[in-house]
Amino acid sequence: MSRFVRRLAGIPWRQIAGEASSVGLLMAQGLCAVHVVSEHVLGVAFPRGPSMLPALNMAGDVLLTDKVSPRRGWVGPGDVVLLLSPEDPRKIVAKRVLGMEGDEVTYPVDAGNSDATKTVVVPQGHIWVQGDNIYSSNDSRQFGPVPYGLVKGKMSYRIWPPSRIGSIDSKE
Repeated sequence: MSRFVRRLAGIPWRQIAGEASSVGLLMAQGLCAVHVVSEHVLGVAFPRGPSMLPALNMAGDVLLTDKVSPRRGWVGPGDVVLLLSPEDPRKIVAKRVLGMEGDEVTYPVDAGNSDATKTVVVPQGHIWVQGDNIYSSNDSRQFGPVPYGLVKGKMSYRIWPPSRIGSIDSKE
């Protein structure tokens, strides 16, 4: 028998395989835990676009998203929420809640060109959302009240950029 084969035969392959499978299982469990937490408890969002200026940057903000609050009904006027777009369910948008079910909301019909306003009552099971930058936001003024079930998270804390770390301001 060659020297190489004797060395290979002396390696504890079963022990190595057992340890490798233990480490693999531990890593899989860790990844599952990270997935469950990020999908159902606390996630990270990277909002883009001008609709929430000046509260959020056009790009580059990293925000913590509380996924428990919407399920518990802890979302109210002034909160910035993450929701599925009623126009394109493949998109997730960030908007500020301006009205809850039963609230009367008055909004400018054409913010840039006239002073005309319209008042609506938010129906049961819905919320009224608008971007802070009303001149560049596609929101409830265009698509109407949003079913509460489309709310996926409440953005509460900015973790990037370092110069703006802190709570997201609540405008009521």
